[in-house]
Amino acid sequence: MPYIALATLVVDDYDKALAFYTRALGFELIEDTERGDGSRWVVVRPRGVGGGPGGSASAVGLLLARAKNDAERASIGVQTGGRVGFFLHTEDFARDHARMRAAGVRFLEEPRHEPYGSVAVFEDLYGNRWDLIQPA
Repeated sequence: MPYIALATLVVDDYDKALAFYTRALGFELIEDTERGDGSRWVVVRPRGVGGGPGGSASAVGLLLARAKNDAERASIGVQTGGRVGFFLHTEDFARDHARMRAAGVRFLEEPRHEPYGSVAVFEDLYGNRWDLIQPA
């Protein structure tokens, strides 16, 4: 059965993006390979998901792609037009919300408790909007 393995996120700098996603969000680095042309294949994903190299349906990761031209640079932080474009699920909302805030993640609202779960919108270092959500 086909599944989505990666989603591309355009960034301005590989190392700055890696620091944010691995330190502030707690993601793990899956791959960081030089491509020979100055670019890199950099993949991160939330810790504890997915399987081996072939991945699995739960192994969706982010390909951090450094912008190569003006059009790509213009898309940094607005890849979804200002809407929430990424949904980070957690099994312990309070723990992860507190850890992320302590790491400097900017939340745009106080946590909400909705029928579908606990949720708060935050921005990554580029302004892309994410939901931190613990499903009900």
